[in-house]
Amino acid sequence: MTGVAIRVENLTKRFGTIDAVVDARFTAESGRVTGFLGPNGAGKSTTLRMLLGLIRPDAGTALFDGVPYMDLPAPTRTVGAVLDIGSAHPATTARAHLRTYCVLGGHPSERVDEVIETVELDRFADRRIGGYSTGMKQRLSLATALLGDPDVLVLDEPSNGLDPSGIVWLRTFLRNFAAAGGTVLISSHALGELQNSIDDVVLIDHGRIAWTGALSELTTAGDTLEEAFLRLTTRAGVQ
Repeated sequence: MTGVAIRVENLTKRFGTIDAVVDARFTAESGRVTGFLGPNGAGKSTTLRMLLGLIRPDAGTALFDGVPYMDLPAPTRTVGAVLDIGSAHPATTARAHLRTYCVLGGHPSERVDEVIETVELDRFADRRIGGYSTGMKQRLSLATALLGDPDVLVLDEPSNGLDPSGIVWLRTFLRNFAAAGGTVLISSHALGELQNSIDDVVLIDHGRIAWTGALSELTTAGDTLEEAFLRLTTRAGVQ
């Protein structure tokens, strides 16, 4: 790991008359799991897509160790991203899908078996993806993101479709990834679900950042994440 961190400054995006993201500012530090949390429609996915160069911002910057994603010399070796679990063709197998992405990313072929083992898809790697459950597709998407052995993970709602044991597995994986020096930015609308998984919190609502900081600072009053979010947005007048 190289200690890569994410820095977002003044990031803004407007779609017609809708302010999707307004002047967003936050960081995600190496060695820590940062939860990017807020209700559905809060601007999380739009922010992550700007971070990954998929949407052009109207203003502001989104950087990985000071460099925009599109300018990274080997993007998939620096950043592993999970934004859409439906991108894999349903007629192919997980192993074939991963082999294709290995070639596209210029990664060694042995990474296919390594990431299959990492995400515990061993028994299902040669089944067609069309028969996968949502949770299995989530694991495959994470395996794809890991092919380049990246320093940073950017994950959009990665626990959707996972059963309780899968959620525990994901939590353990992310904690271990961060403990090894990696940077994790994980979005979710299920605030309570990630309370035991994250170190730092970025709360967003209606496209505006409501709070950033360590989870321990946010919950000092004994609040749950949901309670803290409601308290902060009410105090800030965000409705």
